Amino acid sequence: MALVAKENTGLRLAARYAVLVLVALVFAFPLVFMVISSLKPDLQLLQDTGSLRAFLPVGDISLDNYFAAFERAPIGRFMLNSVIVTVVTVVLSIVICSVAAFSFAFLNWRGRGVILSIILATLIIPFETIAIPLLLEVSRLPWLGVEGIEWGWLNTYRVQIIPWIVDALTIFLFVQYFKDLPKELIEAARAEGASWFQVYHKIVMPLSGPVLATAAILKSLKMYNEQYLWPLIVVQDEAHRPIMVGLGYFFQLDVAWGELMAYLTLISVPVLVFYLILQRAFIASIASTGVKG
Repeated sequence: MALVAKENTGLRLAARYAVLVLVALVFAFPLVFMVISSLKPDLQLLQDTGSLRAFLPVGDISLDNYFAAFERAPIGRFMLNSVIVTVVTVVLSIVICSVAAFSFAFLNWRGRGVILSIILATLIIPFETIAIPLLLEVSRLPWLGVEGIEWGWLNTYRVQIIPWIVDALTIFLFVQYFKDLPKELIEAARAEGASWFQVYHKIVMPLSGPVLATAAILKSLKMYNEQYLWPLIVVQDEAHRPIMVGLGYFFQLDVAWGELMAYLTLISVPVLVFYLILQRAFIASIASTGVKG
């Protein structure tokens, strides 16, 4: 009986892993197609799309599309711009949203429930409905620069960063996590004379590893993937354009499919690696975060 039970357990595990491998292959097919297509000339790429050759590195394979993609668009500059915008926005968003969530979770002030509800209600407003009013505002806002007061934020990093710092979803994540923290720790710290900033900085945030990693992952992916419509409206010079706007360079006149696939590979693989790194940090933060008695 024990041997039969072990065999049944082994069969169930094998079937489970087979299903997981099949699902992983289904999700990996678009990535494999993109990478393989980036190595083929346009004519061969289009001919192979009707067969399994589209997923195989056969035929005229080379890195010519990657070299041509770098000649067609300043990819390095676009990548740097995307990294700057994403990293600065994520850092500022986590700091400001966590402070706001701390006030909602721990401080008693009149109207906090109503204000939090209004903030969460903004999640149902699509960005397209506020894009034009926001454009009109940022085009005439002042900014104190090195050369004095400047009018208008167009063609700058700040116009791509500042409107996205405060995020209702990030605030909500922090509020929900903070409410689950032991209130005894906060009360004990306050009883010993700790200020609210000390409570936030030395007690709450060191215990918030999981929500920090979650907020960083969601905000990073959102900022990186949505750097198209808004930058396309407010940024016209190449010096400040992010990576997504560069897609338009490959649809001018005749579509360069091979170069486009090379470009998509260049902008997708770093995101995948970044996501895996943050995922490992998320798992490590869950394992290391705890409250000791």
